[in-house]
Amino acid sequence: MTENQLTPDLRTRLYTSMVLTRKFEENIVTLSQEPRRLPGMQILANGQEAVATGIVSALEPADVIISNHRSHGHLLARGADLNSLMAEIMAKATGVNGGKAGTLHLSVPDLNILMTSTVVGAGPPLAVGAAFAQQYKRSTDITVVFFGDGAAAEGSVHEAMNLAGVWKLPLLFVCENNCWAGAQRPEEHCATPHIFQRAEGYNMPGRSVDGNDVEAVYNLGVELVAHCRSGKGPAFMEALTYRMRGHGEQDHQHYVDPAELEIWSARCPIRRYRQKLLDDNVLTEARIRAIDQDAETRVAAAVAFGDESPYSGVETALTDVFVQPPSA
Repeated sequence: MTENQLTPDLRTRLYTSMVLTRKFEENIVTLSQEPRRLPGMQILANGQEAVATGIVSALEPADVIISNHRSHGHLLARGADLNSLMAEIMAKATGVNGGKAGTLHLSVPDLNILMTSTVVGAGPPLAVGAAFAQQYKRSTDITVVFFGDGAAAEGSVHEAMNLAGVWKLPLLFVCENNCWAGAQRPEEHCATPHIFQRAEGYNMPGRSVDGNDVEAVYNLGVELVAHCRSGKGPAFMEALTYRMRGHGEQDHQHYVDPAELEIWSARCPIRRYRQKLLDDNVLTEARIRAIDQDAETRVAAAVAFGDESPYSGVETALTDVFVQPPSA
């Protein structure tokens, strides 16, 4: 059950979740630099851990998550199995999707993470469908869809927002504004510096939040999730954060001013929260080292699990591709 109070236990879990995501993705950076180690394009959310952890922690287990190509933090915050997730990224048979999805099309239906998509703007229309099903069944569950500032200008996103507003669907739109859409700055592709204000045009509440402050994200998440769950319709959150790495690991950010990276590095959500928890006597230096070490150990074990796992055989090429209708 979602906690409305930021207890010491909850604050420790928020920190632990962000550290695990950071360690997981740092290992993917290393692996992606080794020839033929990881297939395909690796797209990471280094620097955006507070958004994933804050929002997902404000949800109930039955709530549905629709993610995008920068999804690892969303899945890990939800509790996806570390070994199976790493194996999937390695395209191994023991992966969450049998090695067929890779990093860009992950799904974990058992955790109500229905899909991720590398198609920019593809998630919101599908989230409308999930939210409609919840409303049709008179469920109190909601759907959350994550997308970036680049996707926010896609027609599919606006159509989804409009329909969610018309039908009063239990759907929370979360725009992770990380200051870059591919290699484009916001002013190059977005007519407004305040994307959340677009929510007013679709008759839903829209709010912005410091996306590098996990407690601020969590608190606003609890508020907007409650709005969606109450039957009042959708809501919109713009989380202001920063993408610390390139669009993908092949992108070396030659277009980014190093001074800008230094400014945002100083706003690192994990470093900021670590100091806050120390100042508030929630954690000690020893406890922080233990959390860091545990995350490193778990991620190393996941890499070893992936390395030891086999690739899917050719005989599996057509399995899990088509749904077999129930026999009459």
